[in-house]
Amino acid sequence: MTALPKARMNVDEYLAWAEGQPGRYELYDGVVYAMSPEGAGHAEVKFAVQTALAAGIRARGLPCHMLPDGMTVRVEANTAFEPDALVYCGPKVAPAVPEIRNPVIVVEVLSPSTRHIDASKKLAGYFRLPSVVHYLIVDPTEPLILHHTRGANDTILTHIVREGTIKLEPPGLELKLADVYGGV
Repeated sequence: MTALPKARMNVDEYLAWAEGQPGRYELYDGVVYAMSPEGAGHAEVKFAVQTALAAGIRARGLPCHMLPDGMTVRVEANTAFEPDALVYCGPKVAPAVPEIRNPVIVVEVLSPSTRHIDASKKLAGYFRLPSVVHYLIVDPTEPLILHHTRGANDTILTHIVREGTIKLEPPGLELKLADVYGGV
């Protein structure tokens, strides 16, 4: 990721700045970073996860919504990330809303430039939000999803999933690795 504006900003300033900018960005500790272009494999796996989550919501008739990349998740005053997919529950947000304040599921697909951030800073950041119950880190090169879930007493449990189904409770979804990786 490459730093852009020299002035530090908070999330509200960042959202106002980003509104008219081409490309995708994230804000970490007040500094704006451009997100690197993604490869075809990354894009395919990201789309498969988004599709599987949306289909699961519809199949179960859940009062939840999947949104793809492009939505901002504020994790503190000067830090906001843009996950590859997220699920929130409750009323649908207005079409012009740029951020989701109460995601239940957050998904990041690993890329060479951000894999260390996804597994450290984003893991800690997303779980600062009381609404986040599941954080999925998806490997685009092999069937592998790290499922981090909120446990009792602020513990975070990690499951290394290479096959089968991930139960996302709440909100009551199941994510089949075969749907993400094409028949695993």
